[in-house]
Amino acid sequence: MRTSTSPDLPTPVDFWFDPVCPWTWLTSRWMLEVAETRPVQVSWHVMSLSVLNENRLDELPERIRVLMGEAWSPVRVLTAAALKHGPEVLEPLYTALGTRYHLQEQPKDRATLEAALREVGLPVDLADAGDTDQYDEELRASHHRGITLVGQDVGSPIIAVPGQDAGGDPVAFFGPVVNPAPKGEDAARLWDGVLAVASTPSFYEIKRTRSSAPDFS
Repeated sequence: MRTSTSPDLPTPVDFWFDPVCPWTWLTSRWMLEVAETRPVQVSWHVMSLSVLNENRLDELPERIRVLMGEAWSPVRVLTAAALKHGPEVLEPLYTALGTRYHLQEQPKDRATLEAALREVGLPVDLADAGDTDQYDEELRASHHRGITLVGQDVGSPIIAVPGQDAGGDPVAFFGPVVNPAPKGEDAARLWDGVLAVASTPSFYEIKRTRSSAPDFS
């Protein structure tokens, strides 16, 4: 995670995601739009809603408990892919997975993982990582780095940008939640607003109730 910038360099952005979350998918598509219109450099990191919720599963609705069970394999495979092939594979693999999960409504099973790996030119046997806890230490460490910046009462995604104080500590937040993902200059204006609130030390939260299902159009 990078914590400094200058007027002559792109703004470094750290983006933590869980690939099964539809709202995170929308935010990530917005972030890619921002990268086309503003000087930013995005680093992608894995977080896990399964890790976040593992100690409170009994409090969750049945459909969410099922999703948390399905959510382990994708983040394990993403973690293994980044460790073996470098962090630069995270965004294309996430895009391949998210397209299948959220746009094509494919199941969160091994066949879908293998298809996504194949699409981005990664070894299909990386899907083996989804069935083991071999990479959980690294997965939990990545998750912890993101969640520590914002606290436990949030979810995916988490975005961090360089702070505006003398120490340059990163400013991180959950969201923004967008539906549908803004494009072009609309995406850029929202990003400008995000940087504005991130530069205000006393700012913490803006929120309103979501009134519609995720719109992937």
